[in-house]
Amino acid sequence: MFTTWLRENKVAMWLLTVLRVYLGYDWMTHGWQKLTGGGFDATGFLTGAIEKSTGEGATVQGWWGAFLEGFALPNVELFNFLVPLGEFLVGVGLLLGCFTTLAAVMAMVMNFAFLFSGTVSTNAQLVLLQIFIVVAGYNAAKIGLDNWVIPYIRGMYNKFRHRKDPVAKVNTKTQHT
Repeated sequence: MFTTWLRENKVAMWLLTVLRVYLGYDWMTHGWQKLTGGGFDATGFLTGAIEKSTGEGATVQGWWGAFLEGFALPNVELFNFLVPLGEFLVGVGLLLGCFTTLAAVMAMVMNFAFLFSGTVSTNAQLVLLQIFIVVAGYNAAKIGLDNWVIPYIRGMYNKFRHRKDPVAKVNTKTQHT
């Protein structure tokens, strides 16, 4: 019942729009600060998370610490590029209501990565709010660019899927003798 309300109700649509814009602004501004602040470097964050994964009272799971140590830290330059850009693009997507569900899912992926790394902050709250956007689906973006983008993409997909290709026509009738 609540899911139906989130997905179909006009009041929910307006509330979700306010929530989506709030989340989008939050993500976009944090990403923009990292992009333009000159020198975002995830090395300290990654090293701290790796340290929290060992010893007595470790707050980061060992498997996550191993991932950070074996992949993320050696490729820190990639993460220094992807994190700010990802935060900014997720924010723009949510703010404008364009590819909203994808933006909310990617935001959740980043929030979970931060949580796995031992940083609580507002990440848990953001995950909960983003769940509402994902569950609501299209209703969360009706007041946004998805109102035009999604039907256009569906139309292009259907046109491509149903195009007449003379080469693809094959006689499928079997002849019985």
